[in-house]
Amino acid sequence: ALVAAEPDSEARADDRLHLHFALGKAYDDAAEHEPAFRHYAAGNAIRSGQLGYRAAETTAAVDAMIATFTSEFFTSRTHAGDPTPDPIFILGMPRAGSTLIEQILSCHSAIEGTMELPDIPALALGLGRETYEDGRRWIEALTETPAEKLAELGAAFLRRTAVQRKTDKPFYIDKLPNNWLYAAFIRVILPNAKIIDARRHPLDCCFSNFRQHYAKGQAFSYGLADVGGYYRDYVRLMAHIDAVQPGCVHRVIHEALLDNPEAEVRALLAWLDQPFEEDCMAFHTNARAVRTASSEQVRRPINRDGVGQWQPYEQWLDPLKQALGPVLDAYPASPADFR
Repeated sequence: ALVAAEPDSEARADDRLHLHFALGKAYDDAAEHEPAFRHYAAGNAIRSGQLGYRAAETTAAVDAMIATFTSEFFTSRTHAGDPTPDPIFILGMPRAGSTLIEQILSCHSAIEGTMELPDIPALALGLGRETYEDGRRWIEALTETPAEKLAELGAAFLRRTAVQRKTDKPFYIDKLPNNWLYAAFIRVILPNAKIIDARRHPLDCCFSNFRQHYAKGQAFSYGLADVGGYYRDYVRLMAHIDAVQPGCVHRVIHEALLDNPEAEVRALLAWLDQPFEEDCMAFHTNARAVRTASSEQVRRPINRDGVGQWQPYEQWLDPLKQALGPVLDAYPASPADFR
């Protein structure tokens, strides 16, 4: 049946890419790794051509943020922003365990889960357009934004996201992974918000992205070198934030959470200044809607089924390893002096 379904080269591109991803999953489930990878690669090539991701632009943006958002930048804005502590941001790479963390925290009596909210990127890009008529210049615009405007931006986030709050719990989660690009923006508009960095082994995380056909966005994920470079840029920026804003980000290493869930959950809740609650360990019984690719996984107790899924495909992953560079060997730490 799999052979009979091989995509016809004359089929429409969208139909072909959907079929390639479906065949990749089917061969993967059958442990036939060579045809699985061939179909994943073919589907990714089609989607990459459609989206035209420019890795150099992400790297340049991270370079600019590291140069701009220094210790002095944050110190000079210590009393800026909206002081409301309600939001909890879970960010990092897609497919890194952010949905699991949100599901665990949403079982706490003080924390509400919502979804991946678009508001932080919208506000940052809006600032760039308002200041320079170019959303991409938000980094530069942020350096010129007065304290009262930073407070207005924080208040705007709270106002825009209020519609997502369905309970009277005092804290709520925004789990848009790509908010790592806006970590500095979050720090100055909502200085009392909490930031959690969900991090997973780079090969598992990146290959999981490569196998995933997203409904929209995540253009970086459709090439092994691109997703590896994106992961490397993410680690590079978060290492910088750790250096200039020590203690402001709590990192959850996915494999540590799988190995010792209660200890990791207790540490996370302590960092959030919340007491441990047993309900958090029964997260898989929570019936709340989950709208991400991990929706099925979080309905099951913690398990290690997703660990090492890259290993049968290692012979084809050299472009990914090369793009990751020193990040791969340093994991779960960041490479020393990595900027």
